[in-house]
Amino acid sequence: MWKVIPLALLQSVLLASGQVFLKIAMARMLPFGWTKAFWGSLLVNWPFAVCGLCFGAASLLWMYMMKVFPLSVVYPLMSLSFVFGMIAAICFFHEHVSLTQWLGLGLIILGCILIAK
Repeated sequence: MWKVIPLALLQSVLLASGQVFLKIAMARMLPFGWTKAFWGSLLVNWPFAVCGLCFGAASLLWMYMMKVFPLSVVYPLMSLSFVFGMIAAICFFHEHVSLTQWLGLGLIILGCILIAK
């Protein structure tokens, strides 16, 4: 089962990257509305496009993983995206992470190690 780990890591990085680019894109967006200006600003928002590419690549990789490996293994490993998301929150958005949150991330990582065995 250790063969699934690199794929799960890549898929989780793609998911977390998509979320980072989505957050950046939303900060650049006009307030939501059914207006031409809002939808026009969405179409020229390059972080939104990169977000879509990351999510699309993660989805294709997910389909491969679902085909090749048991669901009981790959689905829990998707939780690694929470780890990368938290690291991204710290690095890119300078968010504070509490000791409790670090403990939760540690438990996620431990759970993934136990599942992959």
